[in-house]
Amino acid sequence: MLIKHYLALFLLFFSTSIFAQNKFTLSGTIRDAATGETLIGATVRITGASTAATLTNNYGYFALTQPEGTYTVAISYTGYPSVVKTINLTKDIKLNEELKSANDLAEVTVNANNRKNENVKSAQMGLERIDMKALNSIPVLLGEKDILKTIQLLPGVKSGGEGNTGFYVRGGAADQNLIILDEAVVYNSSHLLGFFSTFNADAIKDVSLYKGGMPAQYGGRLSSVLDVKMDDGNNKEFKFQGGLGLIASRLKAEGPIVKDRGSFMVSFRRTYIDLFLRSSPDSTVNGSTLNFYDINAKANYKINDRNTIYISGYFGKDNIGVKDLFENNWGNVTTTIRLNHIFSDRLFSNTSLIYNNYNYTVRLLNDATNFKATSLVRDFNFKEDFQYFSNKHILRFGLNATQHRISPIDIDSDEASQVNSLSQERRYGIESAAYISDEWAVNEHLNFLYGVRLAAFSLMGPGNFSNYDVDGNITSTENVAKGKFYKSYFNLEPRFSVSYLFNEQNSIKASYNRNTQNVHILTNATSSSPTDQYVLSSNNIKPEIADQVALGYFKNIQDNNYELSAEVYYKWLQNQIDYKNAAELLANTNVESELLYGVGRAYGLELFFKKKFGKLNGWVGYTLSRTERKFTELNNGKYFPARQDRTHDISVVGIYNMTKRWTFSSSFIYSTGNAVTYPAGKYSIGGQMAYYYTQRNAGRMPYNMRLDVSATLEGKPGKKYQSSWNFGVYNLLGRKNPYSIEFITDPENPGKTAAQQTSLFGLIPSITWNFKF
Repeated sequence: MLIKHYLALFLLFFSTSIFAQNKFTLSGTIRDAATGETLIGATVRITGASTAATLTNNYGYFALTQPEGTYTVAISYTGYPSVVKTINLTKDIKLNEELKSANDLAEVTVNANNRKNENVKSAQMGLERIDMKALNSIPVLLGEKDILKTIQLLPGVKSGGEGNTGFYVRGGAADQNLIILDEAVVYNSSHLLGFFSTFNADAIKDVSLYKGGMPAQYGGRLSSVLDVKMDDGNNKEFKFQGGLGLIASRLKAEGPIVKDRGSFMVSFRRTYIDLFLRSSPDSTVNGSTLNFYDINAKANYKINDRNTIYISGYFGKDNIGVKDLFENNWGNVTTTIRLNHIFSDRLFSNTSLIYNNYNYTVRLLNDATNFKATSLVRDFNFKEDFQYFSNKHILRFGLNATQHRISPIDIDSDEASQVNSLSQERRYGIESAAYISDEWAVNEHLNFLYGVRLAAFSLMGPGNFSNYDVDGNITSTENVAKGKFYKSYFNLEPRFSVSYLFNEQNSIKASYNRNTQNVHILTNATSSSPTDQYVLSSNNIKPEIADQVALGYFKNIQDNNYELSAEVYYKWLQNQIDYKNAAELLANTNVESELLYGVGRAYGLELFFKKKFGKLNGWVGYTLSRTERKFTELNNGKYFPARQDRTHDISVVGIYNMTKRWTFSSSFIYSTGNAVTYPAGKYSIGGQMAYYYTQRNAGRMPYNMRLDVSATLEGKPGKKYQSSWNFGVYNLLGRKNPYSIEFITDPENPGKTAAQQTSLFGLIPSITWNFKF
C-alpha cells in the first residue's frame, strides 16, 4: 500500500509529463567494457530537435525523455574516450553501452572537451568526488592509500589531528559526519587509534563527499555525508591484485559468477606490526599485540532485465594489547542486501536491508584492577528509494526506518579487583524518515534541486529515564516498559539548491539545507577513541539541528582542464552538547547529568583550484573559517572557539606523470592550531597539585605543517601481469607537529608550570609493491 501511495503522489505531481504525447524515453546502463562494473556519474547528452543531459545514478542507470525525432547521443566518463551514436527516437529505446578505458593520458586529454561541465552546470553544491586513480598517487603515512586522509586535503574539511582519520566539515564535530559504506553506517572509521581508515582503497569503486546542500535522501547527521561504494567485481574474467608494504599487505580477488550476469569481489588486508614486536628483546614489548584486519566482500547477480540483486559486507577488527597489562579490541560489521528493480524505462527503485554492528572490549589484566568493559552499537535498517526520470525532472522519493540499540558500557570484574562491576541500561530507539526531491532543469541556464525530508525519532523502553536539575541532581525517574514509546521528536528538513549558468564555463550557485541528528558521541578527549560513548536523543538530550546557507561561484577554463571555485557559507547550530568542568563521562550511569546544551555558529570562505588533465595535475585548497559555541554555563555565556576551530587551512597536491612508468607526487599542508583550554593557575590540595581553568578553549595549539612526497614506478606492461613500486616519505621536513600538550610542574623550578608537547611522527619512509594479474 505504501508503494502505491508514493506512485499515486508522483503520478499526480508529474501527470503533465507522463501523459505528454509523442515523447519517448532513451534509457539504459553504462558499464566498463573490461570489467562490467557500472559507471556512476557518467554523462549522457542527447542533441537534436531539443537538447537534454543527465548523469547515471549509483547503479549506472539513466533515462532521458524527448520528443520524437533523430538525435545524437554522446556518452562520456572521466578517463574514457567518449562514445557518440545517432538514434531515431520513434519509440522507447534501450541503450546499454560499455565504455573502453583510455590506454594513455593523451587519449584522456583529447576527449576531455566532450565531457559535460557538471561541476558548473549541476545545481548540487558542496559535492566533492574522489578520483580513485589519483588516490593511488597521493602520498600517505606508510604508503597505505587512505580515503579519509585524502578528503582532509580538500577545502572545508579539517583534519582531526596528526595521525587521526577523524575530520571536521564546515565547523561540525567529528560525530556529525555520516559515513556510509554501501548504505551501511560506519560508526568508527579508524584503525589503530586513527592512523589508518577502515576503507581499503582496493575494494572501493566510488567516493562522494557532500559538504553542504545535502540531497534529501541523506539524513541523520549535521555536517556532511561521505558515501563510499564498494567494487561490484569483474563479470568478464577472474582478476587478482594486491600489495606488500612495510606494515601491511592486501589481496583482492574478483571474477564472474555467471559471465556478464553476475560477479563477486573479496578483498583482505592485514597489518603485521606485532610480528616485529615478538622479535623485540624488550620483555615488556615482546608478546604484545598491535594489528588490524578488514575484509570487504560483495556479489551481484542480474536476475533478468528488470531485477538485479546485490549482497555486500564489511568485517574489520583491531587488536591492541600489552602482555600482562591490557587488551583493547574493537570492530565493525556491516551487511547490505539490495534489490534494484526497473518498473518502467522511467521509474527505478532500490530496496535495501542493512545491518551494522560496532563494538569494543577493554580488558585490564593487572591483579588489582582486573576487569573487562564492553560496549555495543547495533542497527537494523530498511530503505526504499525511487527515481523517476521525466523530460526536465529527476524525481527522488522514498523512506527508511532504523532500529537502534546502544549498550553504553558493561564492566565485569572478579572479586579481587578494586573495580566494581557495572551494567548500564541499554537504550533503544526508532529513527525513520520520508523524503521527496526534484532536480529540475528549467532551461539551459537555470537548474533547481529542491526537496524536503520528514525525520522522526522515538526513544523506547525498557528503561529508567531520569530528569535532572541545573546541578545535575535527579528530580524524577520514570520506568518505561519494553516496546513503549517514551519520547518522540519530529523535524521537517527542507533542502534547496539553485544554479544559474552565465555560459558553458561560468555559474553561480546558492543553497539552503536543514539537518537533524539523534545519535551523539560523548567524549572529552582531544581525538576520537574506540571507547567514545554513544547516546540517543532523550528527554534531556534534544536532537541537534543545523541550518546552512551557502553561495558559490564556479568556473572552468581551457576545455574543462582547469576548475576554479569560491564558496562562502554560514551555519547555525542548535542543541549542541558540551560538558561540565571535570565531567565524568565513562562508566557513569547518570551521564546526562554531566551535559550542557547550547548553540553554535560556523562561517567561512573556501577557495579551490584544480588542474584535471595533462602531465602535471593536482589542486590547491584554502579555507578561512571560524567555528564557535555558546553555553550559558561557560565563558560567561559568551561565544568561544570550538575545539575544531582553525582560522587557516591550506593544502597543495601535485601529481607529475614524468613518463609512462614514473609518476611523482607531493602534498603540503599548513593549518592553524586547534583551540585548547590552558590552565590559568594552580593550587595545592593535600600535597597534590591541581590546575585552575577559566575560559574554555581560549588558547591555541602550535600550527601544523607537513610535506609528504612519493614516487611510483610502473613495471613493464604485460598482457596478463602488471606491477608497480611506490616509494614515499611522510613528513619530509621532519617537523614535530603537536599531538597533545600536557602541563606539568617544571622539574627545575617547582613554583612554575611547564608545557610538555607530545608529537607522534618524524620523518617516515615507506615502500610498497603492488601487483595485478
